Amino acid sequence: MNEFLYNIYTITTETYIIIGICLLLIYGVLLSTFPRLGYPLLNQNLGYLSLQILVLSLILVYSQHPTTLLSWSNFLVNDLFTYGAKIITLLSSASWVFLTLRYSKLERINPFEYWILILLAVLAMLFVLQAFDILTVYLAIEFQSLVFYILASFKRNSEFSTEAGLKYFVLGAFSSALLLFGLSIIYGLTGLTNLGDLSNFFSGILIDDLFTNVGVIVSLTFIIVALLFKLSSAPFHMWAPDVYEGSPTSITAFFSIMPKLVILSLLFRFLTFSFHDFLLYWRSIILICTLLSLLIGTLGAFSQTKWKRFLAYSSITHVGFFLLALLTGGFESVSNIIFYMVVYVVTLLGTFSFIVNFRILKYPNHYQSRYLQDLDSLAKSNSLLAFSVTLILFSMAGIPPLAGFFAKFFILFTALQTYAVGVSVFAVLISCIASFYYIRLIKIMYFGNPNCWAINYPVDKFSSIILGISVSIILLLFLDVEMISVLSTLMSLTF
Repeated sequence: MNEFLYNIYTITTETYIIIGICLLLIYGVLLSTFPRLGYPLLNQNLGYLSLQILVLSLILVYSQHPTTLLSWSNFLVNDLFTYGAKIITLLSSASWVFLTLRYSKLERINPFEYWILILLAVLAMLFVLQAFDILTVYLAIEFQSLVFYILASFKRNSEFSTEAGLKYFVLGAFSSALLLFGLSIIYGLTGLTNLGDLSNFFSGILIDDLFTNVGVIVSLTFIIVALLFKLSSAPFHMWAPDVYEGSPTSITAFFSIMPKLVILSLLFRFLTFSFHDFLLYWRSIILICTLLSLLIGTLGAFSQTKWKRFLAYSSITHVGFFLLALLTGGFESVSNIIFYMVVYVVTLLGTFSFIVNFRILKYPNHYQSRYLQDLDSLAKSNSLLAFSVTLILFSMAGIPPLAGFFAKFFILFTALQTYAVGVSVFAVLISCIASFYYIRLIKIMYFGNPNCWAINYPVDKFSSIILGISVSIILLLFLDVEMISVLSTLMSLTF
């Protein structure tokens, strides 16, 4: 009985979300048949109820005592990292819902299943964060991916959205096959599925059998490639610009923000925990992907004229910095990645709170901004909004004393301590080059000369709150950097 209660305690939040999803599904099915209570009233109502579920889930996670505990026959783990990652995920999800409520109404995303799928995606990510066995890893990853495929193609009347969903499904299925193949080889060689058992099995031993040694290296290569694909790291990034462009803007924001921490947590579990003794093998793969991500992400962003493709290549550059921190293989790398991840999430929430609500008004209609050139002379029509966007862009470029500078500084400082001088210098040079296309956007805002003045639709109140909080954190983080660094250090002690 006590063991069952411990098991239930570890998934209290997930159980609450599952119950909430079932109730919302019944509620949506029953009310969608009534003409007076249907669209778009039902969509907005379910949006607020989903926000309530996420906020209460956040309170549930925060109320739990962060202890290291294995549950459900060692399939799930609860530790300081899982505790902090759950809080970050749920807080980001709730902030994302704030941004989406008005967008879903203006873009007529009326099916109530939209919010059900979002809650299912959050549920899948929470299970991935706790996964401690290759069986739960694969099932949770597939659960998350299936929801993402549907969300990418949610606009059924849009050819771009259908193309994005189909391309994401085909390439995602290929990466899932690689992941399954790598995991099956590991099980075939060792007979183990638990990540803790694998860590003990490979700890401090030299594998004399050439067949076993090659098999472990091949399986590890397949696993890393599959996870890097889902992280949109170069050279496995080919799906990201097209999927980001074809998906609805709110879903693009979800793809940009939410899955990053989840996939990085799996990389932590596999590389720095279970396969730490194979550091020399997997570090070379990570190094190549780091260099390619920094190079392709930066150079690819130069030629982009649309917001979503621009942010897709920008996110590939940021993934390069994540992988650069992972090269060291110690708990400092995990701490720096978590710090960078928090700053990255805050920055992207501010970015998309602007993009989702940046609409051009041509009376009596208004349409979503798609092109970077729509920023032309924004400073003359809305100086405060232009100043907020400027701070976000400077932070993404790594200009001191903004938050993005400290995030990149900690990663580069740790890399230099481990004598990764060459790749660190390369990352600094790439950051200097990347500053050009951020500054180009600022030039368009402040020094543009438009042929005709565009009238911008007012920014939503909820989005203004998210944008204000993001800009405040970006601008004032240097006053107390330890506020986030202490949290990231505590989370990294698990590894």
